[in-house]
Amino acid sequence: MSTLRAPGFPEQDVRRRAREGGASVFPAAGEYGVTVFGADAAEPRDRIDAYRLVPPVFMPRRLEKLIDLGREPLYADVSLESSFGGFDAPLPLYLSALGSTRVAAAGRGLAGQAGRLGLPMVIGENVAPVSGFRSDGEHRALLERIGAYADTASGGTGGVVVQQSTEDANAEVWNHVYTDPSVLELMDSGRLAFELKVGQGAKPGLGGLTMVDEETSHRLEGQYAMERFVPGGPVLRCSSPGTFTAEILRQQIHLMRNNYPRARCWVKLPPGRDVAEAAAVAWRAGADAVTVDGAEGGTGWAPGVFLDQVGLPLGECLRRLGDPSGTLLASGRVHDGVRAVKVLALGARAVGLGRAALVAVDEDPENGLVRLVESIALEMRFLISALGKYAIGEAGPEDLWDPSEPGPGATRQASSGAGESPVRAGEREVFA
Repeated sequence: MSTLRAPGFPEQDVRRRAREGGASVFPAAGEYGVTVFGADAAEPRDRIDAYRLVPPVFMPRRLEKLIDLGREPLYADVSLESSFGGFDAPLPLYLSALGSTRVAAAGRGLAGQAGRLGLPMVIGENVAPVSGFRSDGEHRALLERIGAYADTASGGTGGVVVQQSTEDANAEVWNHVYTDPSVLELMDSGRLAFELKVGQGAKPGLGGLTMVDEETSHRLEGQYAMERFVPGGPVLRCSSPGTFTAEILRQQIHLMRNNYPRARCWVKLPPGRDVAEAAAVAWRAGADAVTVDGAEGGTGWAPGVFLDQVGLPLGECLRRLGDPSGTLLASGRVHDGVRAVKVLALGARAVGLGRAALVAVDEDPENGLVRLVESIALEMRFLISALGKYAIGEAGPEDLWDPSEPGPGATRQASSGAGESPVRAGEREVFA
């Protein structure tokens, strides 16, 4: 029986998806013919949940697809093929950074299933300093996670992204990975990236936090700060968050590109109030992708007050970023197709799976992630087709309605006497 729990997250929905795959996007089959269904009156948890996707009546792109196919187009005609951060992928999803916590280390099926799916996988911070580059074959160590992915990857899609923070830099993680023969095939095929960790959603402004036993704490004492709360009990291992200014970030990216020219350059940002400025600095410096982790995100260990009270929600991050000038990736409570499509419509090129991936693999270590992704892909095809579009990159802000904004008629009436131009609900300007 599983011991993994995800309070505040739609855990049971994810577990059903991991068991049933595409069938889980509908009500249980036994309800057909005996139950009538309508909208769920549950309150939205955040701004992204509150948005509704709004198909138009007139669909010129559907007509274009009809002419192209010579028949009426269907949801199966929607292409989810994507390209982001230098990688190709069968759909706009990637496996979010999972680091050195016990939960992440226990997900031994993640790397293999991500490789089978051809989805990019991010290996989070502190894996090498805590678990080493090679260990006992249980996929805890850094190179073993990469190997588990590479062993199942085929077809040239996906890739591995290795994250580095302050302690990782001291351990020369990127140098070890870049020069290791086992990574050569990924590098030669253009499927290796390094990600500079500036921060994360669960605890913006703090470094990684994990609990370790006393023996492990003695081994790591010279590398990390330790906090002991109960004598003889677990020890809190504290990472440095690192120090960044615009110039430091710019120079770090330049160093990455100069020192590791065969690896793509990613940057992970926390949900800070200046997230748009930081992303712009990273893109101008040459980052292939910028990942923004909303305050809803996080699979690791964090103070409860940070989870509830610190950092911008993903929806607000996307509002501040506006129309991205580079490749934007986003994560934060993504577990189904509708949230993914909304985030893509708000400007992201791809979305990350964190807790959802861990729960799915906990439910079924062999195929849970595969089935979860199958369900998300089916929902995305249904939704994009309903919008009258047939490529995932075509979703845009015009496809969203914010119920907190006035309707188009009310906006025109209110603005006509003030000499202001109307703001049409659903367009990018709705976030102004």
